[in-house]
Amino acid sequence: MTLFEAQEKLRTYGQEHVLKYYEELNEEEKQALLDQIAATDMSILEACKHREELAKKGEITPIATMQLPEIQAHSEEYRSIGIQAIREGKVGAVLLAGGMGTRLGSEDPKGMYNVGISRDLYIFQCLVNNMMDVVKEAGSWFHLFVMTSDKNHAATVSFLKEHDYFGYNGAYVHFFMQEMAAATDYEGKIYLEEKGKLSTSPNGNGGWFVSMKNAGLLDLLKTEGIEWLNVFAVDNVLQRIADPVFLGATIAKDCVVGAKVVRKNAPDEKVGVMCLEDGRPSIVEYYELTEELMNAKDENGDPAYYFGVILNYLFRVPELIEILENHLPLHIVEKKIPYLNADGELVKPEAPNGYKFESLVLDMIHQMKSCLPFEVVREREFAPIKNKTGIDSVESARALLVQNGVTL
Repeated sequence: MTLFEAQEKLRTYGQEHVLKYYEELNEEEKQALLDQIAATDMSILEACKHREELAKKGEITPIATMQLPEIQAHSEEYRSIGIQAIREGKVGAVLLAGGMGTRLGSEDPKGMYNVGISRDLYIFQCLVNNMMDVVKEAGSWFHLFVMTSDKNHAATVSFLKEHDYFGYNGAYVHFFMQEMAAATDYEGKIYLEEKGKLSTSPNGNGGWFVSMKNAGLLDLLKTEGIEWLNVFAVDNVLQRIADPVFLGATIAKDCVVGAKVVRKNAPDEKVGVMCLEDGRPSIVEYYELTEELMNAKDENGDPAYYFGVILNYLFRVPELIEILENHLPLHIVEKKIPYLNADGELVKPEAPNGYKFESLVLDMIHQMKSCLPFEVVREREFAPIKNKTGIDSVESARALLVQNGVTL
């Protein structure tokens, strides 16, 4: 993109201010800024004016969950179906690993955090160990796609290569970077985080598949015959990945999405819950749960919205390709965004000062025709690490790892 083309684009969206320091930059910095302007989708900025409308939900009703007794009764059948799919190369996994370990007191990517006590045991290592259980059972490798961000890509790739992927077959590991979205003030004006750099943030956990597409990885899915992708977040060290029983149950029930869920430990626990929204599968985030929904009962007299998602989903690839034609709903969230002030000085605000723009995986699910909520045993598969201490912390995850026989 030339300077003239950048000026034209910025004028269209009322963002001319981002070139304020252009003449102070060296040639390399100028080109980097022009490239960033070219790559930035500025059409989303109009959404600031319709923020309240974007947040509206449809009619929420319960969705049936496949619970533990039913799973246990059919586990061998489901396992056989799942193992066969893995052996036929129809299954891949997508690790969402774009985050940093800042809240854990680390400047490294979150997956590099060491949860070991008497030995080194990294979050990435825990996840690979869990995948290796399936590889050994199936006698077959499956492709792993690792989504990074511009803030942690180099460090993540280097770390995993240095550790020889913790025993995973490197020929089956592929990296791609998450797309970024501009961050703005409350008037929709893009912030600068440096004189030659727009302030950006990852485009939400719903941006993983379009990011895969833009990285050219859909060709690999096609040539390898991958029909299912198990998407999971980096911070749950106990989760089972490419779980044959989960996979087999989703296939057996002819659903295009599967979602692992756990029983909530309290009505107001901070996890999203599976539901139907206007008759289609969806998720209600914990902050959207009203008292009425928290206390609602299903036809059996049990809590209607009792199963929380753990960000471990199984998607059928043909349906993912179909929804690429649609634009996912945009979520606008208030955040603390570092920015350059009028004097060109970097400010790190202590309170929210603008908007970040995200698409969410729950909206991908809502565009699908069917979803199987699949219950797992909480103490065996849900050990999220979001904080250094307290709830969902390094401390609580370590205790659960020990409880499941992992040596720290």
